[in-house]
Amino acid sequence: MHIHNLSLHNSVLNTFLSEIRNIHVQKDSMRFRRNIERIGEILGYEMSKSLHYKSSIIETPLGHCDIHLIDNNLVLCSVLRAGIPLHNGLLNYFDASENAFISAYRHHKNHSDSFDIVVEYLACPSLENKTLILADPMLATGQSMVATFEALKPYGNPKEVHLISVIGTKEGIDYVNKHFNDSTHLWIAAIDETLNDKSYIIPGLGDAGDLAFGEKLQK
Repeated sequence: MHIHNLSLHNSVLNTFLSEIRNIHVQKDSMRFRRNIERIGEILGYEMSKSLHYKSSIIETPLGHCDIHLIDNNLVLCSVLRAGIPLHNGLLNYFDASENAFISAYRHHKNHSDSFDIVVEYLACPSLENKTLILADPMLATGQSMVATFEALKPYGNPKEVHLISVIGTKEGIDYVNKHFNDSTHLWIAAIDETLNDKSYIIPGLGDAGDLAFGEKLQK
């Protein structure tokens, strides 16, 4: 798997990362959502450099212009609910893409720290011979990313796969690396060192879904 860690080079991305992590700034849910969206735009822009392009002739008011445009058939799939702002950021740049949505959550048996990933809802177009962009903001254990990809398999065999995350861990990336082929690309804004005993990223930012949309009752 090809790993593209954008935090290795300083950019304006640092500002948005600092705000979604900052315990005082992240309390503004609207600003949190917008910062995730902006990070999605940056990740999408960097990812776009690896796509395929074809020459197109554009007619202008004064003549013709030869320009190279994206030639991939894109399907953008986000993991609900935390992935919605990230999805919006990517969709701002890939507005012609098809869209898929999948729900995945941690189910803790008897309120224990261990959990299974439960997938309940999926809406997806054909993925056959297309470029799949699978977006999940937090790559903690990597189990959600793998579970959602497995759930998508009946919809066709994508030609290319790009994974998009905001913050991940080395453990999660190692797990994902074992379940995706060598041609898969991971685009990530920051990689943290470890997980706590509840499998949350440290230092991370907390629960991205709750910060974006409010706290939820646990099943």
